[in-house]
Amino acid sequence: MNEAVLKIMPKMLMGEELDAALRVLPAYDPYMREQGKVERLMGLESLYHVFIPSQMSREIYSKLYLSMLHSLQKKSGILAVQQSYENRRAIRQQSFDSILGGSEAWTIIGDSGIGKSASVSRGLSLLMEKPFFDLGDAKVVPCLTVQTPADASLKGFLFEVLRKLDEHLETHYYEHARRTGATVDILIGMISQVSLSHVCLLVLDEIQNIVNSKNGKAIVGTLTQLINSSGISICMVGTPETSLFFSQSMILARRSLGLEYHSMPYDDTFRSFCSILYGYCYTHQHDPFDEAVCTWLYGHSGGNASIVVSLIHDAQEIAILESYEKLDIKSLTLAYERRLSMLHDYIDVPRMNGKKAGKTKVVKSLPSREESQTDQGTDIYRTIMSAKEDKRDILEALKNSGISIREVAV
Repeated sequence: MNEAVLKIMPKMLMGEELDAALRVLPAYDPYMREQGKVERLMGLESLYHVFIPSQMSREIYSKLYLSMLHSLQKKSGILAVQQSYENRRAIRQQSFDSILGGSEAWTIIGDSGIGKSASVSRGLSLLMEKPFFDLGDAKVVPCLTVQTPADASLKGFLFEVLRKLDEHLETHYYEHARRTGATVDILIGMISQVSLSHVCLLVLDEIQNIVNSKNGKAIVGTLTQLINSSGISICMVGTPETSLFFSQSMILARRSLGLEYHSMPYDDTFRSFCSILYGYCYTHQHDPFDEAVCTWLYGHSGGNASIVVSLIHDAQEIAILESYEKLDIKSLTLAYERRLSMLHDYIDVPRMNGKKAGKTKVVKSLPSREESQTDQGTDIYRTIMSAKEDKRDILEALKNSGISIREVAV
């Protein structure tokens, strides 16, 4: 192991130390619940900044760290100097040979909304405390993150990499390449040469954009060429359909080895995740977080982290805006029906304890706080459940119980 390279890299964190560094829990003051609607709605946005470490985020951090380390080791030897001369020759002749040898390409594949990109971002934030690693004769950017073009354009992808390089290095490669009408081969040569000296890791997000494009294999071939002529590591982040694309051939499959994740199972990790989010309450009242609430959240999210966040956030937003002022299953259900209707067909609920968690429906609006606290002796929730069991119209059942109903368009 090259000791000089280890000194350049930040300390590799593990266990509780890593969890503490990854965790993001915005400040929360319970007295905020007594503030005005505007202040509470603004405070509610802090839910989107919560990050709770998981096995996925720990593994991603470790893989990112080791990939950077591997890349730095490649850059510190005599072969890197020889590869630099070869790249300069190749730009002129547009014929590339690899002297340095490949570093590695790997994938992070998982369902949309489970936190892949957030985990990558948090991991990189720990590894990029300084904008550069100092190799003495060169400054090396720890990571470039590039979005795969929606149309999977090969030239568009290469230009975006150049643009990101300019962003970090304060250079003008992108502008020069545009002005001179650089070909794909010249662009690859430019990126390889600059990356060899100045980049450790390239993260390519939304890699699923290549799946249905005729340019998909060309982009993967280009990535392979970049790996071989620059010594950088490449991480590709995408959704499960990417796996089908990479499984088409052995050459593609070799570039797709890596990490694969799915939505959370119904376990203590999911309960802890929901409990922390539920604690960020900005309504005047809330039901206690218990097994019933947790089961409901799982049944209406399928264990998908981003859907859980949206449910808890939107339930409170609706409750505040409509003066219901309570975070409970009623407001959660309305958020599910009104705000997440487009996702209903995509929420797959795995079995819990041998059976699936059920889903519920809701009336078109919530009673106001004043209406919900009347002394009419009517339990709104029981009335709704009774009507559902008897297959009666819920609105009529509520009206017949003497409850005032407001219908609003969905």
